[in-house]
Amino acid sequence: MRPPRPAGSPPVSLDGGWWPRSTDPVAELPGLILALQAYGPVDDHRPITHVLLRVADWDSRPRLLRVDGPDDTRVVRLSWFDSLPAGQLTAIYADGRRVELFTVPPGTEPGVASAGLELAAYTTTHLRTPELLATLTALTGPGTDRPDDPANADQALESDRAARSVWETDGGRLRERPGGVRSTSHF
Repeated sequence: MRPPRPAGSPPVSLDGGWWPRSTDPVAELPGLILALQAYGPVDDHRPITHVLLRVADWDSRPRLLRVDGPDDTRVVRLSWFDSLPAGQLTAIYADGRRVELFTVPPGTEPGVASAGLELAAYTTTHLRTPELLATLTALTGPGTDRPDDPANADQALESDRAARSVWETDGGRLRERPGGVRSTSHF
């Protein structure tokens, strides 16, 4: 995962990635939720209260999930949407903070999954989940001999740069701030 964002910072495409072993939310989500709750500053371990998931990515659709933690047991609300991009999971903390994760499909080859997780956590990657899934597919597509080859990760980063270039010419742009820092412009 990327380092936690400071309060008031602009949103990013993704905060990191996750590779579940199966598509069973009852088996997979409790461990993720506990890990996310433990992530971040020591004095700020707020609970996850709500998780947004894409319907087609999972086998079942429970509305509530029991999470047995080291200090307590809590119930987390799960919401299911057809409109979420493939591979996206959003966890919402009790204080309203959100964590956007790319979910690598279970059964993905380890080298490819590792590359996808690295791209999702890389601070300069602006790929969203559909582009990351397409990149993973390209890494395992015909003619790809070594999906874990570092050259393939470079190819994915180049694809990200091209996607940002298209975005910037389609009406979005990055504004230079004093000191050469770029930030997204909001109209």
